Order: sequence, then structure tokens, then C-alpha cells
Amino acid sequence: MSAPIPVTHLFDFEFPLAYRRRPPAVDGSLEGWTDRELLPLFSELDGRRPFAPVWSCWNDEGLYIATRIIGKRLAPVCDVEQYWKGDNLRVMTDTRDTRDNRRATRFCRQFYFLPVGGGAAARNPVGGSAPVVGAIEHSREAQPPVTSKTGVPKKDDRPDDDGAGQARAEAGTVHVASRVTANGYALEGFISREALVGFDPDEHPRIGFFYMLEDREFGQQYLTIGDELNWHMDPSTWATAVLAR
Repeated sequence: MSAPIPVTHLFDFEFPLAYRRRPPAVDGSLEGWTDRELLPLFSELDGRRPFAPVWSCWNDEGLYIATRIIGKRLAPVCDVEQYWKGDNLRVMTDTRDTRDNRRATRFCRQFYFLPVGGGAAARNPVGGSAPVVGAIEHSREAQPPVTSKTGVPKKDDRPDDDGAGQARAEAGTVHVASRVTANGYALEGFISREALVGFDPDEHPRIGFFYMLEDREFGQQYLTIGDELNWHMDPSTWATAVLAR
């Protein structure tokens, strides 16, 4: 017997993405985030219970996202080469919000943020982008690189003694920072407008948006639907974020 269709698949979701002229610093501290930037959890319609808050906002420079997981018994484990395994936060965007397309276009992007996994000791955060599976066309523009050419943060970006780590790419790419504690971690990321191909809030204030948060202990938390309906390649399963000032 096939699994029932998720209730969330029957709706087209839309929500306002908070505008922040002065966004929170991407440093792993989570300071500056408020309830106004908390993302909705449409997946609760299917009985899913969240295990972590996820915040996001935007300004003319790009998109910001953050999360905090507490109550873990195991340290986070991430694989830079296989970023979708282990503990990770992924964000899907479509700067043209082509909800009628079931395949990604060149305006669709996938971004990932890992709390650890970079550096010689695999303790640094890692952030980057990857092509969307099955995309109809890819932009000739280069994919935004991860924090360094190989996806591993530079040596200068080693964690501080307090467990905080910060890794930055060159301007126009992806920034990430994390702070790992004994029972969890905080993770913050920034996606620049240059990395968001076609990002133009004035001309195109509606964008496709989706996130997937995966934890080895708590499982998956996501905006709309899970793996059963191929969110990683189908923009029609994402929500619409309205970029209103």
C-alpha cells in the first residue's frame, strides 16, 4: 500500500519573509534574532512536531538564516563531501517563484550549512551551494563556491577556545558560523545576492523558498513536505516567500 499524500501537498503556501535593514551578525551567537523572523511550520498540518526554531530574513544584500538545536546527547557529525548526510541545514530558493514547474530552472539554487566538518580537525562550520538535481538549465554564471575552493574553511577560520567557529567565503558567496556546546549547537548563514542568481526584490518580490533541517538524533524538520515528494528537485513543493519591506 502506498503512503498517503501529505496534507501539505494539497496547498500552495505563502508567507512574508521579514525584512531587516540591519540583519543579525553571522557569528554563531544568534544575537539579534526575534520571533518576527521565525519561519512558519506548514508541516505541522501533517502532525510533524518541530525540534528547533529556524529564523530567516532578507535585505538588499541577500538572505540570512539561523537555527539552534538543544538537547542533543551526541556531538554533531557532518560530511563535507556528502553534505546531505549527518547534521545539516539546507535551503532551496527560486528567485522567479515558478511554482508551476516541477523541474528547477537556472534561477533555482540549493545551499547547505554544516555546524562542523571543515578544517584539519573537522571542527569548523562549512557552507556552500550545489546544483539542484534535474535542473532544466544551469546558468553560465559560476556556482557560488563554498568557504574555500575545496569546501573546507581556510586555516585562519579555526574555532575559538569557546567552541565557536566562523568560516567566510569571498564577497558574493556564502557565509556560515556556528557555536557548538555540550548539548547542541547554534548555526547561522548568509547567502549573498550574487549567489542568488536573479535576486531582484523590487522586480521579483516573490521567491520560492524551502528549508530542510536534519539531525542524527531528532530526524527531519522541514517547511512543507519531506523526502517522499522530492523537494530536493521539485520547486512546486516549496513555499512562496514574499519579500516585503
